[in-house]
Amino acid sequence: MGIRSEYDGNLRHIEYAMEKYSRMLLRVSYSILSNEHDAEDAIQETFIRYMTKAPLFRDSDHEKAWLIKVVTNVSRNMLRLRNRQNLHSTQELQSIGIDEESRGIFELIMQLPPKYRVVLDLYYIEGYKAREISAIVGISQVAVRKRLQYARTLLKNEMERIGLE
Repeated sequence: MGIRSEYDGNLRHIEYAMEKYSRMLLRVSYSILSNEHDAEDAIQETFIRYMTKAPLFRDSDHEKAWLIKVVTNVSRNMLRLRNRQNLHSTQELQSIGIDEESRGIFELIMQLPPKYRVVLDLYYIEGYKAREISAIVGISQVAVRKRLQYARTLLKNEMERIGLE
């Protein structure tokens, strides 16, 4: 009977983690894959790994960082398997938390290569510091800062080109 209650407790914790982190993981994955359905698949795979590996975490920040790292890796692997460009519908963007007002800048960001989109999302949307992004994405802090700098330059140039300043 003890095993059953421990199992039930783990399921409740996983359900809680899914409710707490799914939307954030969807944005991270979407920033890599540019497709809501693929991003949802990546999240499912992430939580399957969460259930099968049953990692132990120091705290909720450690759990969140682990989930981001896994969804990032899963999304990158999925991206390697396909090489196609998708259009972003208004409905699809709204379902991942992008409002109509932010759509223009988000579309510009989505035109950047995935390595820039991920660091922009983690830095500006999720509020991670360069040191934390470095650990999550698996690159140096210098590389994170360079990617942020380069992404900002690309966005600024594109905004000037189309007159969005």
